[in-house]
Amino acid sequence: MAARAAIRARDEADQARAVEFDPGRHAAPAAAGFFRIMELWRADNAQAMVILGRPSPRTFYRWKAGDVAALPHDAIRRIGYVSGIWKALQILYSNPEQADAWVRAPNRFFGGQTPLERMSAGDVTDLAAVRAYLDAARAPWS
Repeated sequence: MAARAAIRARDEADQARAVEFDPGRHAAPAAAGFFRIMELWRADNAQAMVILGRPSPRTFYRWKAGDVAALPHDAIRRIGYVSGIWKALQILYSNPEQADAWVRAPNRFFGGQTPLERMSAGDVTDLAAVRAYLDAARAPWS
């Protein structure tokens, strides 16, 4: 319960200071950033598709090719979590390769799963759990 309240409070704080998302200007760069992070993490297309919220394969591959006119709210939220996870890892690890490799290493906190496996479970709360774990780890530097 307390973890959900903390995640909700963080989401509300993020929304309060967030720049208004303009689909016409921000959708394509957001998608490009997402796919670059997936590449750095060595996520396969199936994992990326689930993390993104399971768009249809046709839509997924169009977005991946850069043909992005707009993104659904759920996809924007998921991309925000992925971006936050990536940023937290860059803060925690001075070596970018080590930061990117972290998502593929088994983690006891996630029941022995890798963080990438946890994020690929399909629910947005799985992304939130990884983000909360990293936010707690980097709290002394925030």
